[in-house]
Amino acid sequence: MRIEGKMLIGDRTVLGTNGSIRAIGAATGEVLEPPFGGAAPADLECACALAWSAFDTYRESSLTARAEFLEAIAQNILDLGDCLIERCVAESGLPRARLEGERGRTVGQLRMFAAVVRQGDFLGVRIDPADRDRKPLARVDLRLRFVPLGPVAVFGASNFPLAFSVAGGDTASALAAGCPVIVKAHPAHPGTSELAALAVQKAVRDCGMPEGTFSLLFDSGRDIAQRLVGDHRIKAVGFTGSRSGGTALTKLAAQRPEPIPVYAEMSSVNPVLLFPAALANRAEAIGRTFAASLTLGAGQFCTNPGLILAVDSPDLDRFIEAAAAGLADAPAATMLTPDIRKAYETAVARTAAHDAVKMAARGAESKSAHEAQAALFTTTADAFIRHAELHEETPISRPESRVKEVRRNQLRHFTASTARHLHSCKH
Repeated sequence: MRIEGKMLIGDRTVLGTNGSIRAIGAATGEVLEPPFGGAAPADLECACALAWSAFDTYRESSLTARAEFLEAIAQNILDLGDCLIERCVAESGLPRARLEGERGRTVGQLRMFAAVVRQGDFLGVRIDPADRDRKPLARVDLRLRFVPLGPVAVFGASNFPLAFSVAGGDTASALAAGCPVIVKAHPAHPGTSELAALAVQKAVRDCGMPEGTFSLLFDSGRDIAQRLVGDHRIKAVGFTGSRSGGTALTKLAAQRPEPIPVYAEMSSVNPVLLFPAALANRAEAIGRTFAASLTLGAGQFCTNPGLILAVDSPDLDRFIEAAAAGLADAPAATMLTPDIRKAYETAVARTAAHDAVKMAARGAESKSAHEAQAALFTTTADAFIRHAELHEETPISRPESRVKEVRRNQLRHFTASTARHLHSCKH
């Protein structure tokens, strides 16, 4: 299937005129064809108007029809074949096997939601029939069920270009619930986004769903994304990405005259607490496992550990030595975009230059300008308290971590200071 660099607004393909977006080969730095035009305010207005117009009809579609629609999307994604995988490999730098597995996950999610829709339990239907003979007063007929919110804005993720993007879990769940979807594609993989969107658009047409059930927009900046969240016809937002991006959208949604929910899965430094008994018993094993977890997927999963909290001791030294050895053997890896790699290298250099930080280990050297080395740093609790900049995560996902050596009476303070980072692990 040919990629044309166009947005999908309802049943039409539209060439955006508001700036240009170019996909960059993550592993090569090559500019990929074609260019993609960004949405103008008029394109956003059209997409939102179509979604709002489609809402009443789509939300009352039968459960069987809606399930068949989701299954059709899944089959259309499979029917794209190698062209989807090959474009996704080029844009993301992720291995083919990983993306084939992610395609399977995407299809599985759609089919799972189709099964949930067919079953109907998600509606939460409750019927309390009338009882005219009830004393002292008759009971009226009461009926309750969950109803769809309205059109949903979905923001594609950089690190899961299939399973958390155009036809991913947020889109599948919204469509399953009876909500039209407008996707703001991630600029790192516009070609992949267009292909997946074509699969959804075809299913809309083939299954007789109303035009406006689905649209795809590109944004050459941030204006369209902000306008999308602020539009009065959008009733919820699904987002997977950075903490800064997610909190910005949440703030916009909360400031609306009618605030709306933002379902955001955001990045985290993922603090790991290493307890003295665990280190005494298996410091080396934990160190090796930590190194493998840190570098999994080039450190670009939302659950990669980015912060270690441990009581200073000889056993902690054993852990650091084992982790450093494991990290030294870890090959450099291609990151999702050149901008992410550049931001990562800048953050590593800034941390390495900090007076209160020591470099504990680096991964194997990069073989190309598009790969990044893992990094491990150590610092003390006192330094962490004094230097607020050490509290922050690197702005993007990264195979970089910091070990904080704390005294026993400081552990509670550090646990509280990292509470906003939702993923945590204890050993």
